[in-house]
Amino acid sequence: MTANQADVIYFGGDIVTVDADEVAPPEAVAVKDGTIVFVGDRAQALDRWQGADTILRDLQGGALLPGFIDAHSHLGGIGLQATIANLLAEPDGDVTDIRSLQDKLREFAESETGQDSAWIVGFGYDDAMLAERRHPTREELDAVSTDKPVLAIHQSFHLGAVNSKGLEMLKYTRFTPNPDGGVIRRRLPIKETPPCGEPNGVLEETAFTPASNQAIAGLSALAQAGLVAKGLKAAATFGFTTMQEGGTSLDNLAAFRKAAEQAPFALDVVIYAKADEATAAPGDPVEVGQDYCGGLRAAGIKLFLDGSPQGRTAWLTKPYKNPPEGQEADYRGYPTTTDDEVLRQVRRGFQEGWQILAHVNGDAAIDQFIRAVETATEEYGPADRRIVAVHAQTARQDQIEAFKRLGIIPSFFSMHTFYWGDWYRETVLGEKRAENISPAKWALDRQMIYTSHHDAPVALPNSFRVLASQVTRITRSGRHILGPEQRVSALDAVKSITINAAYQYFEESAKGSIQVGKLADLVILSSNPLTIPPEEIKDITVTETIKAGKRIHPPATGDHEHHADTVSAPFEFHGHC
Repeated sequence: MTANQADVIYFGGDIVTVDADEVAPPEAVAVKDGTIVFVGDRAQALDRWQGADTILRDLQGGALLPGFIDAHSHLGGIGLQATIANLLAEPDGDVTDIRSLQDKLREFAESETGQDSAWIVGFGYDDAMLAERRHPTREELDAVSTDKPVLAIHQSFHLGAVNSKGLEMLKYTRFTPNPDGGVIRRRLPIKETPPCGEPNGVLEETAFTPASNQAIAGLSALAQAGLVAKGLKAAATFGFTTMQEGGTSLDNLAAFRKAAEQAPFALDVVIYAKADEATAAPGDPVEVGQDYCGGLRAAGIKLFLDGSPQGRTAWLTKPYKNPPEGQEADYRGYPTTTDDEVLRQVRRGFQEGWQILAHVNGDAAIDQFIRAVETATEEYGPADRRIVAVHAQTARQDQIEAFKRLGIIPSFFSMHTFYWGDWYRETVLGEKRAENISPAKWALDRQMIYTSHHDAPVALPNSFRVLASQVTRITRSGRHILGPEQRVSALDAVKSITINAAYQYFEESAKGSIQVGKLADLVILSSNPLTIPPEEIKDITVTETIKAGKRIHPPATGDHEHHADTVSAPFEFHGHC
């Protein structure tokens, strides 16, 4: 191959570069050795870069965009989602009531994976979408099995329901007090003082985490080893070329590194350790770096400050519209971490140079995080840290202002407007407060960079739902536009999963836009999201996903897929998505 011969030249469709300095839309893009070498006129591309071996790739009216960059998710959890029982409602599943949930769990129990599993486990039920509009009880899960423990994981991954055998395995009885930062829900009425009482099977936050840990550890070694490979494959089908494992144990971090050594990942994976564990360890247990080794790099830590708005465990400053069963009218959720502990973790992150992500859904949790960052910044001085407020679902305008002042990037889980918009209006916040969840427009009005994410496995890693939810804010019922004033343009939505997400990772010089010298991380779509009607964005499909010039979806005939199935260390996933 000659020095000026490209490996491939793309043309024949819309090319969305996301390049702020673009003068006119280009007609062609040339790629050589995994790098973009030309962006511009088609005739020039062919004249300067076509050689005998150059592949001419006609987009056939499709659209070429930068590869999508996942601003926050849980990669192994995506694989878990594809392995255990699918308890999701439409459009991602078909569970409609507790009977269909039970049937899905029974099907898993009878499968080869289920038979090899210590627990019968499923993920994704949503009490907002069940006909009964409530969580399953221990008795209803006893109907699935009394011999094996059963766990139905709520779609938020902050709650779950177990059967009587599961409660026995967890040693939860009527005398077990609620753990700090969690709730063991009880049969009503509660007559004991203090309020213990017989568990009804529903577990929240830190009470739920041991159940999910046990259930996932109870999968066979073969099933656990395949979780990352399944996650990578699912991500590529939606056009992602960079993924995140957001908030994992140090043991899991070591297992990821071993997996990447043995079989390099087809996508880039950025990993963050659980802050409580990493900050309690001596030395530098995270070993952050900007260079990828086998497709993996550690970037920092993730804090967990509260729970889930749709599960009504997020920590708010004002009461929920309708509190969960058994709670008082002024119930506002609760923190999962004390003020002192949040500050300790933030300080350690600043000391070590770890990038800090913080799970903050409720505005009270956001206040707690802002206070800690303000204190640590006063102590250590300002710097380009690119701290991330993950979800920031109920951020107020004054908090968006504080984000700007402190250099905190809000990463919104904008798909809440679709999946739970109706639930927010009816049950969680009420119509007025629900209008401003995921307030991306407030960030744009202040000339801020924001990102948006899918938080899989909480939702499928569906890039087009991420885009559509920002542009339309149409709820799942189709009856409401949730906060029309918070809608953003299609271009701003695309930026939130390309150049802005690259900036969040300190990778904007190498990724996030189609420019000469950047990695050829690209995605070919069936339609251009910038030009089709907004209501059609959700229906776009991925034709091809390209990582560093190599097609990874669909895999070429004879291609060897990258797997982590030689890893013996079990993967753990923690219910804080």
